[in-house]
Amino acid sequence: MKALTAAQVASYRHDGFLFPFPALDEGERLACLAGLERYERWLGMPVPEAENRWRTQPHALMPWYADLVRHPRILDVVEDLIGPDILIWTGTFFIKEAQSPTFAAWHQDSTYFGLEPDEQVTAWVALTDASREAGCMEVLSAHGAPRQMHHRALRLENSINRAGQTIAESIDERGAVTMQLDAGWFSLHHTLCVHRSAPNRAAHRRIGCGINYIPAHVRPTGPVRMAAMLVRGDDRWGHFDLFDPPTVEFDTARHADVFERYSENYRVQVERHERQFAPERT
Repeated sequence: MKALTAAQVASYRHDGFLFPFPALDEGERLACLAGLERYERWLGMPVPEAENRWRTQPHALMPWYADLVRHPRILDVVEDLIGPDILIWTGTFFIKEAQSPTFAAWHQDSTYFGLEPDEQVTAWVALTDASREAGCMEVLSAHGAPRQMHHRALRLENSINRAGQTIAESIDERGAVTMQLDAGWFSLHHTLCVHRSAPNRAAHRRIGCGINYIPAHVRPTGPVRMAAMLVRGDDRWGHFDLFDPPTVEFDTARHADVFERYSENYRVQVERHERQFAPERT
């Protein structure tokens, strides 16, 4: 049975985003928050204050996060958009502390991913309320014609994105949609979807988990052999080295391997993007 209607799929294809959907019941949500609490105790600090490696690829480090990325309520919706053979190739904590200036400038996820074709979809799961006041995501419709835009990695202060990337072209912000989510719900956005988020002005932490799914036929465009986790169906293409979900918390060897491959690809793709959009010289 399909999780999405034909109209919902058409809306996603046209706009590049779709929301909201229920993911977690209250017990599941509290279990995730308990897992995050254990993680921050292990780190000895909140995730936003830790090295970037500890914000990224948590599905390779903690069983509870690996369970989250394989949640059937999420995968059923994702399958209706990208098919039955699904990999997760990266995941990220997006945490804004209460009353914090942390933000994200207008950007597209695809910019430094280096994946082809552009079929990646992000499920953004709210573990706490992601209201307008708390700095939820804002999105712009692609109007049926998504394209890669020019970005600059500006290392913006207080940016939640590692490179502080921002779109370097003029964009029309009219019609921006605010994707507010209740705790336990999730949204979907396409890899070319233009989006941003404002600072958290609320009195609570805004805790989100960004889960990046791709159909198994998608391949990396760079020289780095990356790792991924199969979460549904089969991988008949072999573009990634597959790893099993962790069975114990804080398996740092596995996580280090997955993270280092991802980071090296990221560096390659930043340079590739800059060459792609470099001004022509005569």
